[in-house]
This record gives sequence, C-alpha cells and structure tokens, in this order.
Amino acid sequence: MKKKVIAAGHICLDITPVFSEKKAAQLGDILTPGKLVNVGQADVHTGGSVANTGLAMKFFGADVSLMGKIGDDPFGEMVRNVLKAHEAEQGLLVSERESTSYTVVVAVPGIDRIFLHNPGANNTFHTEDIPQEELEKTALFHFGYPPLMKTMYENDGAELLKMMKRAKESGAATSLDFAAIEPDSKADRADWERILEKVIPYVDILVPSVEELCYMLDRDRFFQWQEKAAGRDITEILDIEKDVKPLADRCMELGAKILLIKCGVPGIYFQTGSRQTLEKVGGKLELDTARWADLRGFEKSYVPERVLSGTGAGDTSIAAFLTAVLAGYSPEMSLHLAAAAGASCVTAYDALSGLKPFAEMEQKIQKGWDKIC
Repeated sequence: MKKKVIAAGHICLDITPVFSEKKAAQLGDILTPGKLVNVGQADVHTGGSVANTGLAMKFFGADVSLMGKIGDDPFGEMVRNVLKAHEAEQGLLVSERESTSYTVVVAVPGIDRIFLHNPGANNTFHTEDIPQEELEKTALFHFGYPPLMKTMYENDGAELLKMMKRAKESGAATSLDFAAIEPDSKADRADWERILEKVIPYVDILVPSVEELCYMLDRDRFFQWQEKAAGRDITEILDIEKDVKPLADRCMELGAKILLIKCGVPGIYFQTGSRQTLEKVGGKLELDTARWADLRGFEKSYVPERVLSGTGAGDTSIAAFLTAVLAGYSPEMSLHLAAAAGASCVTAYDALSGLKPFAEMEQKIQKGWDKIC
C-alpha cells in the first residue's frame, strides 16, 4: 500500500499571458506606459503549492489528497474542473464568503517572473480545515506558501505552529515550503525569524528558496545580494560556501532534519541532520536514517530541452523529491529526480505539462543527461 500524503495550503488560478520567445534584457523593453503589447492566448492553469506540488506528486505516482480553500465563483469553478480532471478535487473547501485566489504571471523570456496576486480565500485557511481522521492516515503532511496566507503569519505564526504540531502529533512526517514575501505588505511586517524559530522544530523536510530564506533570516544580506545582482537574478551571483551554507547551518540549528534550498537555475543545496536527529522524523515515513544522515552538497540542475517559463519549477522539484523519499529512493537519486523534474517543468508554461514520469527521467539521467556548468 502506498504511503498517503496530504498537500495543503495555498491554491489559486494562474493566468499567464504568452509573450514572444524573443528574450528581453530588461522588463522596460517590453512593458512601458502607453505601449500596446501583443501577446498570445493566455495560458490558464491552477497554481499555488497545493496544485503545483500536490498534482505533480500525484503525476509521479504518490497517493495524494489536496486540501486548499477556494471561493464559490467562476475562478473557483475553473480550479475545481482542473482538479476533477486529475480526480483530486475531494479535499477542496469552498467558501461562499471569499473569492478564489488568482495570480497573473508575467513571464517574459530572459527576465525573472513577476506575479500579480490576490490571496482570496487562502487568507482564512485554518488548522481545523484539515480533518483529523485524514491526518491519522497520513505518512507525509506537506504545507505550502504560508507567506501568502494571512492566518499563517499573524500572531507570530501561531496558526502555522499549531498546524505543524498537530501533524507531527499524528505521526506524520512534515514538510514546509514558502513563497516570496511582498515588500511593505502585511506579511512583510511579520517577524519571520521568530516564526521560523518556533515552527522549524516541527518540520522534518524544509524546502525554501534561497531568496525566501535569506529574506526571512538575514534581510541585510538579502539587500546586499540585490545590490550585487544589479537587476539580474540573485541566484546568478551567489557563492554556495559564503552565501548559502550559513543559511543552511542556521536552519539546522533551528531544528530542520532534511533541508533543500532551491537556488534557481544553478540547482539545489541540500543538508541533513545526524542519525539521532533523523530519528525525530515522523515514523510513518519509514525513513532509512542511516542512509540519509549527515549529508551535505549541491545538486546541479540538468540542461532543459527548452525554457518557456519557470512557473512551478521549484514546486515540481520538491514534488519529485518528496515522492522519491516516500517510495524509498536513495538520497542521491531523490536529488537527481528533483533536479530532473525542474528541468522538465520549465519546458512548458504551466507547472505540469512538461513533467515526465520517474522511469523516463531515470533513463535520461542514466544515459548522461547534461548538467548546467
């Protein structure tokens, strides 16, 4: 019997206008006041951690229940229809008082994505929205995007802490992903370092991006990165030893057991705790602690066949990693599959259309799929 998974948290509708494949040096080359920009047909798909990570895990073969909150409106109906097509709509909560969250994704080739986002019903998600009887049957509880969910960051993250503690107490392993924090927003005013200090001890698998993590734990360093990048993608200028490892060490000090830090195009930094630390991982995951203990390194990205959009690449990388861990893959192959999923994802405008089954990705890896230098 497959180990059961709950993928909970943020869900929305992603609307992505399709731009010309010609790369732009800066956003102003495409979007300027008063200019009419011809685009192709909009690519409309579900987005957010629940849809991106949850549906990708289902695609990769995991037994997943998706739990997110939507509104009783046309966008909500579109979300329901997408999940119905994957036989994954049963866990959705429908609110008559809130609207469905949506995001307009501005994905101009050659420029990092820009998101215009309405959080909608995600702002009222609570611990009680996760049925206890489902948690009792769950081997892995994955929660995503608390910075985009008001209840999860107010009161120093009290609701997020409550949720992760409840999942741990049920015997499930827990994993947690984040999202970028909008400057000068309510989420930006939250004390994220304090939130992480309280929550990470109840997180078994922590999977943030390097930008998100640095913004939460060391904002001065983040601004230094921005200045150094001078408008380029921050991950292009990072030094793994000087920039990424200190953040990883801080996470391990706070109580993380297995840590993956998504570093954009270059790849994924990973670190795991001692065997004694890994014994604290939820027992229903059945982790081989000897095999997973005391690891540290950097998994370089694979060269994609083409790049259309980075939408969902981080989420699907995590989905592949979590599915591989559930299935008992080695740490090395779990990381290879995570990198392979990311390289597959970027070949399409949405998070799912470019994905390949594990067997196909493994075969390509074994044949010597090129890595990004």
